[in-house]
Amino acid sequence: MRTAFRLILLLTVLVCLACLQSLHAAWVSGEEAIMGTRISVQLWHQEKDRGEAVVQAVMEEFRRLDRKLSPYIDSSELSQVNRLASLEPLGISEEFYRLIETSLEYSELTDGAFDITFASIGHRYDYRKGIRPTDSLIDRTLPLIDYRNIHLDKDKSTVFFEKKGVRIDLGGIAKGYAVDRGIELLQQQGIVHALISAGGDSRLLGDHRGRPWHIGVQAPRDKDRMAAMLPLVDSAISTSGDYERFFERDGVRYHHIISPKTGRSADTLQSVTIIGPNATRTDALSTSVFVLGVEKGMALINRLEDVDGVIIDGDGEMITSQGFAGDGP
Repeated sequence: MRTAFRLILLLTVLVCLACLQSLHAAWVSGEEAIMGTRISVQLWHQEKDRGEAVVQAVMEEFRRLDRKLSPYIDSSELSQVNRLASLEPLGISEEFYRLIETSLEYSELTDGAFDITFASIGHRYDYRKGIRPTDSLIDRTLPLIDYRNIHLDKDKSTVFFEKKGVRIDLGGIAKGYAVDRGIELLQQQGIVHALISAGGDSRLLGDHRGRPWHIGVQAPRDKDRMAAMLPLVDSAISTSGDYERFFERDGVRYHHIISPKTGRSADTLQSVTIIGPNATRTDALSTSVFVLGVEKGMALINRLEDVDGVIIDGDGEMITSQGFAGDGP
């Protein structure tokens, strides 16, 4: 009898402990303005206080990367590279080297549609003030936009710009990379259900505790409406659109997605959404496909086995990749 009583008591204690633990388990979230956009983190943790600390650790990682990669911070590594890399080979951090190397791989994959040297002209646009470079300045500066102007030396971990005036901007890949870094931090902490979003770039860790996450694709010309809702699990999704940073003048929309071939805003699409295994990849490809346009862009998506895409063309029509066949978004 005494043994049975002790067993019952032990089981009761264990059940009570489990109940207490479940009472403390919760969805924890946080939002901050970093990297020029809204950073959002949502995760499930068995202990709310620890979950909140993990959210702050992710935010600090975004702040670290902003200090390294921002073109608007004079002390950033990116700004230093833009100032000095055309003078002589410049030693850079391993992380920065890998990001440039990855960017050049996407330049090769997309036949130059993805090109971080777009900033050689892109930095002359001011979307808040509605300023654009003149046509003559664009035409004179256009030869600077060419990823082949960037030379990397792996042994010495250096970067060199072949022509003076070349500038780079990692805006087409940096936020996706930051999202992936945030997910890595969550995985190291044992988190299995989470969502990290940085503007148009998001990555989902696991599911939403038994059901998929539902991610909306914004209607480009109606900020209050979703063009599609996509049920996703354990994947990344990025959207590039002409409605994120832009101004209009004389009926022309000038936005931040610059075609490397023209030095001007790519003008055949309204938005591109890419779904894939990680946010670095989806970020780079959404920018690339936007520049490529419907035909070449969709051909690229369908050629890549690990991604799918949704394109909204200049008329607002939606085109989906082969992966959506039979059950579109």
